Amino acid sequence: MAGRLRVTLRKSTVSTNQSARGTVRALGLHRIGESVEVPDNAATRGMVRAVNFLVTAEALPEEPAASGSTANAGRKR
Repeated sequence: MAGRLRVTLRKSTVSTNQSARGTVRALGLHRIGESVEVPDNAATRGMVRAVNFLVTAEALPEEPAASGSTANAGRKR
């Protein structure tokens, strides 16, 4: 589960309960059609599940690790 999720707000939070509005805001969403990328962990999956009637979520493919490590590139010997 160590990837990322793209969460998009599809419906308005008007006439929803306060906890649903708070959850949408905690996910970082403000406007209809806005998307955010959040870490794919149990907490965010629970938040998405709680407001699944307002949002859509899709798993993003994991990014491959950089092959050339530059951690020691500027190190003098």
